[in-house]
Amino acid sequence: MISRSIRARTIESIPSAPFTNFLFKDTRAAWIWLPIRLFVAYQWLTAGWSKLTGFSIELGSFGQPVEGGRWVFSSAGQLAMQGFATGAMKKAADTHPAVQDWYAAFLQHIVLPNAGLFSYIIPFGELLVGLGLLLGILTGIAACFGCLMNLNYLLSGAISSNPILAVLGLLLILAWRIAGYIGLDRYVLPFLGTPWTGSLRRVVKQPAEAVPLVEG
Repeated sequence: MISRSIRARTIESIPSAPFTNFLFKDTRAAWIWLPIRLFVAYQWLTAGWSKLTGFSIELGSFGQPVEGGRWVFSSAGQLAMQGFATGAMKKAADTHPAVQDWYAAFLQHIVLPNAGLFSYIIPFGELLVGLGLLLGILTGIAACFGCLMNLNYLLSGAISSNPILAVLGLLLILAWRIAGYIGLDRYVLPFLGTPWTGSLRRVVKQPAEAVPLVEG
């Protein structure tokens, strides 16, 4: 009786499913990501613009002043940040806290003493994330910073639309190769490339083909 030994094959990488390759790598799927990208961009742009100028650009209240006024070059932003941080810290004292103790400590020792600085960082950050997603430029990076802000809002106990925007932002990060293809990333990404490839616009010189000698 012949015995055969079964040897496990070494797996270096597991290939992606065809659907995953299409959804996250195929430029034809950029049309799927376009409405998602524009929706998230709209949310960040309207939030940042209202804090920056004191006026709304939302579809239902375009041009109307927002409650609290603008944050930039005004004491309203610092007061808003102080109120936000103080309210979040109170949630940490509940029986079932919505804010973890470590994040409450971050708010108390970092955010509150620098409320004026954060009142500038947040409006400009929201506006830049919105512009990046709207124009489709460095889409993955813009979505990453958007998710970082969503995470901080959630850790502060502010639910609102943050879970939805965070999930959509994570999907845009996964689709960073093509999410901005219908936008400036179509030209920017090949030029910049990645840290592990360098620019994808580099011209590769091909060796000249040997010309066969024809005997006459």
